[in-house]
Amino acid sequence: MIELDGLQKAFGSGRQRVEAVSSVSLQAHPGRVFGLLGPNGAGKTTTLRVIATLLRADAGMVRVDGVDASQHPEQVRARLGFLTGDTQLYARLTARETLRFFGRLQGMSDTRIDERIGELSTLLDMDSFLDRRVGKFSTGQKQKCSIARAVIHDPQVVVLDEPTSGLDVLSSRSVVEFIRHSAQKGCTVLFSTHILSEAASLCADLAFVHRGRTVEQGPLDEIMDRHNSRDLNGIFLSVVGEA
Repeated sequence: MIELDGLQKAFGSGRQRVEAVSSVSLQAHPGRVFGLLGPNGAGKTTTLRVIATLLRADAGMVRVDGVDASQHPEQVRARLGFLTGDTQLYARLTARETLRFFGRLQGMSDTRIDERIGELSTLLDMDSFLDRRVGKFSTGQKQKCSIARAVIHDPQVVVLDEPTSGLDVLSSRSVVEFIRHSAQKGCTVLFSTHILSEAASLCADLAFVHRGRTVEQGPLDEIMDRHNSRDLNGIFLSVVGEA
């Protein structure tokens, strides 16, 4: 589970101070996919990076599976898999070597690493390039490898920053199926996206973020009922336009 209450994060000071997140609150539950929606610059990526403990919140509460992220960041990192927007993979390593390297960093046994590589290779359709060097990968292959790297330790909480951005249809489908599978096995899944059709088909719950604050959230069906619409594009424009 992920819990945020009154999250705030700013950068710089004085006249250079930029308030990236001013008031974000949400709850993402196990076994459900939670979508974080908002225009560019709304504060989505900053919010996700605070959850992943890559940034420290200025104020507010952040808990992952009951663990306070500001007080015990190392415990949060052990429970969480995070896909950032930057792949940053080692070009000279193969996908298998990459996953083995990061599995060992997580303290996993070689036997368990190899089991997990097999699971992820099947889930993300990586068999055809598992033993090729990353430097020769397509964008979709790099993204799949990055996702596998993020969850090699089989975390119960999965946080993904625009996981299908820039991918072709086939690669996107594999990533979407991985997200769906993760929720079905009981993981808490939180992801940001600009693709509203994707959010509509995947998410049980949504939060709309605009100008650093939560402006709408809840179960997808309840949001649609409140706005008397089944059109997520229209709801998005209405919520962001009114905020």
